[in-house]
Amino acid sequence: MAEALLYEIRDGIGFITFNRPEARNALTFAMYERLAEICNSLEGQKSVRTLVLTGAGEKAFAAGTDISQFRNFETPEDALAYEARIDRVLGAVERCTVPTIAAIAGACTGGGAGIAAACDIRIAAANARFGFPIARTLGNCLSMSNHVRLYSLIGPARAKEMIFTARLLGAEEAKSAGLVSEVLPDQSALMARAQELAHTVAGNAPLTLRATKEALRRIRDRALAEADKDLILMCYMSRDFREGMDAFLTKRAPVWRGE
Repeated sequence: MAEALLYEIRDGIGFITFNRPEARNALTFAMYERLAEICNSLEGQKSVRTLVLTGAGEKAFAAGTDISQFRNFETPEDALAYEARIDRVLGAVERCTVPTIAAIAGACTGGGAGIAAACDIRIAAANARFGFPIARTLGNCLSMSNHVRLYSLIGPARAKEMIFTARLLGAEEAKSAGLVSEVLPDQSALMARAQELAHTVAGNAPLTLRATKEALRRIRDRALAEADKDLILMCYMSRDFREGMDAFLTKRAPVWRGE
């Protein structure tokens, strides 16, 4: 069986590939943990100067967390532990000591969109679709960290509109909103540009890049004083969440009750 997350280093550039194309690169807990492990491992080393994250195939960067990972959710601790895990993993991406570039083709949704938002630079193929369709699928919510990250990138009005409508932004709209900086015609051009951009960034002063990353992260983290435990439990412990998960797995439209 192929590894679900690939990691290789080529000419000083690290490449992480979410490698479950048959599942639109949906993320398992093991994939999240491996991502955090790689990002943390770059502390203090000099062999990798830039990190590129992408998805296998042309259909998805990563289409969120694999829904089967939620099957055993029963208690408040399950919900809080899940969001704490995601916050820890995305925090590792943000705190990675080298610049990170998300090269996005196809669906970039849910947890995949969270990972992309945590990267320093995002570029996209023309077929990219970006969003958090949770109000249409599972009826769960984002953590405070994810809300602040999205708020910081596109502002409160666009963040609300994206989540309230559960729609996905196309590549050009994502560029206009500030989610991605460039749109390339296809995956081949996307990966060529990602490698070119990675080498450009890698050629610059590493301490300047590290200081800039950390300074901007500290500014953003000032907005994280509010706890989100009550919001997470309201959603994940609801009947609507169980309904959303069952509807997703059985490929039917959920019936929301607000309870």
